[in-house]
Amino acid sequence: METTENTDAIQVSSFPLPPAQYYKLFTDENIRNNRAPKPPAPIQGTYQMFGQQFSTEDNIIRPLEAQGFKRLYPQHFDRKKELKKLNHSLLVNFLDLIDLLVHNPDSPQRAEKIEDLNLLFVHIHHLLNEFRPHQARETLRVMMELQQRQRIETAQRFQNHLEKVREMVNNAFASLPDPTESDRLGSTAEPMDTGDEGEAGKARGEGCHPVDRLMCELVENM
Repeated sequence: METTENTDAIQVSSFPLPPAQYYKLFTDENIRNNRAPKPPAPIQGTYQMFGQQFSTEDNIIRPLEAQGFKRLYPQHFDRKKELKKLNHSLLVNFLDLIDLLVHNPDSPQRAEKIEDLNLLFVHIHHLLNEFRPHQARETLRVMMELQQRQRIETAQRFQNHLEKVREMVNNAFASLPDPTESDRLGSTAEPMDTGDEGEAGKARGEGCHPVDRLMCELVENM
């Protein structure tokens, strides 16, 4: 029983719950009635993050000297070559540290090698971070090209469907009878003189459509 209680006490979330006093204020009703809290204003000047002091006027990627590290490569350099050189130096210093730990583990040079390795890792990390703006631009360019290609394909499919619909409508209009020909036939047909019945037929035919009058005359003459 005691073991179960200890297990239940250990099974807790590694992250704290979101602050309920804040997210409960952003309900649909509050947002619709403009009662939700306004977003915080942009930070001006200095601020703290992860226990360190930052300034809004600093560069996104600060130089190594501003971070308190000694620069191991010149101001103007080829990043690819410098990364290869740093990687080679990192392997050499790591092998030296291993050899030092095997033969003389209590040597004070061990701390120096660890500091050298730390400095090399900082430089490699800094060079990789300098590629972040280029990576962001390339990612945005690829995303916009993908959206453009998708929109062009969608417009092309819509155009193909539009052409098919136009073809179907034109075929439907072409299959309909020509109303002008029926009107012409009805207007040129003359009623036959059959005496009284002919006069009655004329009286019945007044106000009728020419096509209906023609059909009636054809039936009477059969």
